[in-house]
Amino acid sequence: PAAEAVTEAPAAEAVTEAPGAARAAPAEPAEPVGRPDIAAPAEQPGPDIAVPAEQLGPDAEPKPRASRRPLLWAVARWTAAALVFGGVGAGTALGITSMERTDVPGLATESDGRWAYPELSLPALPADVPRPFTEGNDGEIHHADLRRLLLPAPAGATPDPKLNGGWVGVDQFLSQYRTDERAELSELLKESALRHIAARGWTTPDGTTTRIHLLRFNSVAFAETFKDDALQAGSVAGPLLEGVEGVQVDSDAALDIRVPYTALYSFVELPQNDDQSRWAYIQAGDTVALIAQSRDGEALTVPFQQTVALQNQLLS
Repeated sequence: PAAEAVTEAPAAEAVTEAPGAARAAPAEPAEPVGRPDIAAPAEQPGPDIAVPAEQLGPDAEPKPRASRRPLLWAVARWTAAALVFGGVGAGTALGITSMERTDVPGLATESDGRWAYPELSLPALPADVPRPFTEGNDGEIHHADLRRLLLPAPAGATPDPKLNGGWVGVDQFLSQYRTDERAELSELLKESALRHIAARGWTTPDGTTTRIHLLRFNSVAFAETFKDDALQAGSVAGPLLEGVEGVQVDSDAALDIRVPYTALYSFVELPQNDDQSRWAYIQAGDTVALIAQSRDGEALTVPFQQTVALQNQLLS
């Protein structure tokens, strides 16, 4: 490669002379003429140039340098101050990032009304036994123990001793409905090849009472027939719960809660009296679930939808 170009300083400007002209001799400098009463100007000092000590004569002493100690002390003080403030800031940031959000003032998150349920998991099945909506289980049968598919009570709830997560009889299930509804439901249950019913109930500190019943039938066809003919789950013409006089379809819950392979129908009591009830039916294969909640004043929407959604997932 070519060598790098070197930039040189411009040469002094040449003086143009006529050819053949004789070069004049330099004139003798004239003696300075001046006034004797005016002293000649003093010689201006040039810039200080540091000369190594070995180049000085034996009798010469080097000119002392100005001390840099004040400057160094100032730099040290500012550096220390920056480190202190930086350390305090870093410590504060670390402290905030390591705290829970609810522990930081101004960042606490208010509860949205959901209950604190324990961690949920599906019960284990024997080898080669499929779950209801998997390949090889065309009958959509729940092979797991139905009692283990019941949603557990949330934190702080008081369990219902009559609905403790075990098996219950038909009469206990019928007691959820108005007296004038029970006879017809009983007859339809006898015709539907019902196998067994598992139930759990509890009351939370806000006064909400929850009852969950899981009914398992001999086949999907029997479960669907009971849901359509006895419960009339697709309309408001079905049987009403105890103490309920009017009902309205709760379309919000049906739209917000979607679990594959299951059917959900939700209702809310209207008009509202001193207390209010909400309930939902779920058909998941050979099983039909009734989830009911009631509370003095208003039955809250958020915990109801949360409970229905979780129970629906356990059945899927």
